[in-house]
Amino acid sequence: MTVTDLPATPTVSLSAAMREGSMAEHQEAEDSRFMTELLGGRVNETGYAEYLLRLRGVYEVMETTLGARLDDPMVAAVHDSALERLDAIDADLAHWAPGGTRTVDSPAATAYRERVSAAGEWGGLLVAHHYTRYLGDLSGGQAIGRIIDRTFELDGAGTAFYTFPEIPKPKTYKDAYRARLDGLGLSPEEVGRVVDEVKVAFRLNQALFTELGQNIDGYRR
Repeated sequence: MTVTDLPATPTVSLSAAMREGSMAEHQEAEDSRFMTELLGGRVNETGYAEYLLRLRGVYEVMETTLGARLDDPMVAAVHDSALERLDAIDADLAHWAPGGTRTVDSPAATAYRERVSAAGEWGGLLVAHHYTRYLGDLSGGQAIGRIIDRTFELDGAGTAFYTFPEIPKPKTYKDAYRARLDGLGLSPEEVGRVVDEVKVAFRLNQALFTELGQNIDGYRR
């Protein structure tokens, strides 16, 4: 099967299909060398700023593309300005790279941005990227934020990316988000297309980490 390796039946909800159908790609991204070093507290300030710069470009395109498609019922179902991260990343970069550029020469980030922009052709594809990024920020991203804060003894400085002032209870929010996904009423074929794009999104994330990992020795603390 080329889509999800899951049976395309009405008993599989969209949120479950997205989660279960992309588990291998998700795990591979988490196991990348750069992410392993970051979670181990072994990436220095330069390496972390390079990571943020790549994410900045992705979120800039994501939030612009989403904003242009709010008339699509699928996009409207998940869009929430409380999730947007671009301003938070800029605030963090002011801490990690004050006065520095807000762009980076990154083939992996460019490929990611282009894929997100192309996803604007159908709302389900944008939902796949929205889910992968923002639910990740509310899940594993919270652990990364705590590790960064502890590693650099920041006391909250430079970690706005992981802070969601308007979402005090991430679990409750994520449960409601998944319920909205499940209420979209997609056909099995459409579910398969969304899951395929989630898998692509995780591979694009892994490509970012692989690119960063190529300079891991220069990023060591």
